Amino acid sequence: MDIPWFAKRPVSAVRPGDHGWLAYSDAEERDQVIGTFVREGLMTNEKVVYVTDSPPERLPGIGPRHRIDTRAYSRTGQLRVISHRDACLDRRGAFAPAMMLDTLGREVDEAFGQGFRAVRLTTDYTWVLSGPGRPDLGQMLGCEHRVGEAVAPSTMAMAICQIDRRACPRAELVALRDTHEVLVEVNPEFDDGILRIVRTFDPNGLRVEGELDAARHAVFAEKLSQVSTERRRVHLDFSRLGFIDLGGLNLLAQHATALHADEALVLDHLPADVESVIEMVGWHRLPGLARGRGRGLPETEGIG
Repeated sequence: MDIPWFAKRPVSAVRPGDHGWLAYSDAEERDQVIGTFVREGLMTNEKVVYVTDSPPERLPGIGPRHRIDTRAYSRTGQLRVISHRDACLDRRGAFAPAMMLDTLGREVDEAFGQGFRAVRLTTDYTWVLSGPGRPDLGQMLGCEHRVGEAVAPSTMAMAICQIDRRACPRAELVALRDTHEVLVEVNPEFDDGILRIVRTFDPNGLRVEGELDAARHAVFAEKLSQVSTERRRVHLDFSRLGFIDLGGLNLLAQHATALHADEALVLDHLPADVESVIEMVGWHRLPGLARGRGRGLPETEGIG
């Protein structure tokens, strides 16, 4: 459950002073968020500092289709890829939080001297929390608190701390998340100020916010088709839906009837009035529709 005082921002809205948190569900989510964070920094006068053992050309979301010459950016110093050993491992090879803080502080200071308007910092802590010599939770929390204290008042630095949520117990994930002020997510698939469609990864699907009316049926159908390319359940999160017309509901019914027998369109957090309309017209009997989370009902329970 999200804590009310957290800010949730799409990655393109991250700004100096933000100490962001990304607990990603899979490589696709990580690539979409972190790849955007890195690329947008390189396309502007901002320095990107990435602590990782991966070479620059293999950073998340940096592939041939983006046509980014990572070697050129590395030569100019705009892209700094720093190995774990150089950034945060002591002589015994153990994670050293103080060394990480010194590394990040030095890079921010150098970026200012190099004339960059801002500096983007990121690292993936999965290797720390799942590998040998794992530090205790207190060390990690202390490190994150200090990173936040360094970044929050800054007019230049912004950071995203990453972790594969599958590599860490939920209680520890929550504790680590709580040391951050900003929860970072993918950019919207569509946003015109009335309807907002956001890709979700756990579960796979879309979050639909605002109003879905006739003028936006085509874009909704397009995004729904794009997320349904693999044979797995697609969840639609309606928790922030203010309005959907009968045509929009008809789109859901048409999509569900075209699914294979082992697929389903799962409707999460249905508003009561929307559910009433679905039952009134009989769409709750369609085998391809399933009621999902919300209202205390099991995720897999079918509508009706």
